[in-house]
Amino acid sequence: MDRIQDMEVFRRVAELSGFSAAADSLGLPKATVSGAVRRLEDRLGTRLLHRTTRRVRLTRDGEAFYQRCRDLLADFEELETLFLSGDEALSGVIRIDMSHGILQTMILARLPEFLDAHPLLNVEMSTTDQFVDLVRGGFDCVFRVGELGDLNLAARRLGRLPFISCASPAYLRRHGVPRTLDDLRRHRMVHYVGHLGANDPGFEYPVRDGYGLLPMQGALTVNHVHAYEAAALAGIGIIQAPEARMRQLIETGDMVEILPEYRPRPLPVSVLHQGRRHLARRTLAFMDWAQSVIAPILANDRQPPGSSAAPAGPDGAHQ
Repeated sequence: MDRIQDMEVFRRVAELSGFSAAADSLGLPKATVSGAVRRLEDRLGTRLLHRTTRRVRLTRDGEAFYQRCRDLLADFEELETLFLSGDEALSGVIRIDMSHGILQTMILARLPEFLDAHPLLNVEMSTTDQFVDLVRGGFDCVFRVGELGDLNLAARRLGRLPFISCASPAYLRRHGVPRTLDDLRRHRMVHYVGHLGANDPGFEYPVRDGYGLLPMQGALTVNHVHAYEAAALAGIGIIQAPEARMRQLIETGDMVEILPEYRPRPLPVSVLHQGRRHLARRTLAFMDWAQSVIAPILANDRQPPGSSAAPAGPDGAHQ
């Protein structure tokens, strides 16, 4: 291995906090990874990692070297592709995570366009509805629906994803079609939570100053969008889901929109990464392409959350 390769190995060990995890992600034997770090430490004359039987962590010198190492590797990658153009300009592996809904509804059908335009690229795609650790997972970028909170990452806001309320024809035949919010007291909802044991606050609807929540009964709680959609198709209850995906099911007659005047709030869609200073050109290219694909489906990010003309909900259901 040369010095650049040794530095790449060290960076992965530092980010994954372990030799075995780094070896697996790089497709190298653990002994090769350990040897690369030892060579760096010998060359630098300092210890970069504290090693224990359970994990490794950066020393103070290791932290300083990691930051400089990450910058240098990003610059070196840019330098290698400085004079390339066309299909030869982008190569290597991009590791991405996104929610199943974004992948299935927006990205997957169009992905051949990106791959055909960049035949030397390989894309590793992970899908989960939960937030992932971008650094420990080795992801170049992560696409997420929902508020991000206080994350120590760079984020590009893409827009807002419109949601609608739906139920299956079979469910509506058994329980009737709700015409008002008061009608929902006699209906069931499929509850969606991030983690089992949490509470679903209920049916979301617009009010004059934002959005309200109407608690609803329901026999099933799920924590994955696949199960959420499948439960609605099975007639178990009402769901509030992204309009783009539901429109596909409405057109086939598998779902029916209900209460269109009481749509829930659109949720922000963002792509997270570690900052442009450390962003490979291939990652930036994918982010730009994905944004162009997703943008037509999203609402304007400056859209106000509520409307002054929105009807008020039943007593006690305000947020």
